[in-house]
Amino acid sequence: MAGNVIVQAVAAVLALGLYFLPAVLADRRKRHDVLTLALFNACLGWTGFGWLLALYWSLQPNPPKNVAGEVVETRKIVRMKAFSTALLVRVQRRATARDSLKK
Repeated sequence: MAGNVIVQAVAAVLALGLYFLPAVLADRRKRHDVLTLALFNACLGWTGFGWLLALYWSLQPNPPKNVAGEVVETRKIVRMKAFSTALLVRVQRRATARDSLKK
């Protein structure tokens, strides 16, 4: 009787460990959204499909912390490059025009 209870307790702990495996993996991989993933796993993991989605999610690369900030920075860099290119073209045209007037 006591052995049966111990076996059931060990089986329950192993089942919980397997159930929350995606959340544990996300935590080990230092994901920024581990709490969201763990809540998704807890709420929808019982469906099987939800568990597979959580597992897939936990194995994905870590998302950037500030996507909006990165978009703004990328746009700023692109504008600066376009401005620099336009300025360089204008300077080269002026230099070419000045050289042609001297000849």
